[in-house]
Amino acid sequence: MTFVVGENCINCKHTDCVEVCPVDCFYEGPNFLVIHPDECIDCALCEPECPVNAIFSEDELPDDQQEFLKINAELAEQWPNITELKDALPDAAEWDGKPGKLKLLVR
Repeated sequence: MTFVVGENCINCKHTDCVEVCPVDCFYEGPNFLVIHPDECIDCALCEPECPVNAIFSEDELPDDQQEFLKINAELAEQWPNITELKDALPDAAEWDGKPGKLKLLVR
């Protein structure tokens, strides 16, 4: 099983989760983070660290976000690994909780 970064991370991209990951399984895109499903050890350390509640256990991924399992796997193969805390995007607070952000994902 793996953890999955969901839609609310788009245009927020907090990296608190990255700092606690013991296996460095996060990958960074322009406005989103993903978790590599083959590297995640299901330790659950990242989930409570996300200030916008955008990380889910695979078996608790909401029905309307199931496509993010595939998105995380696909983009983790393309984007660079991130292992250190960085500032969130400048307008992250404005995007927290806004619906329909998938169309804003920059690949």
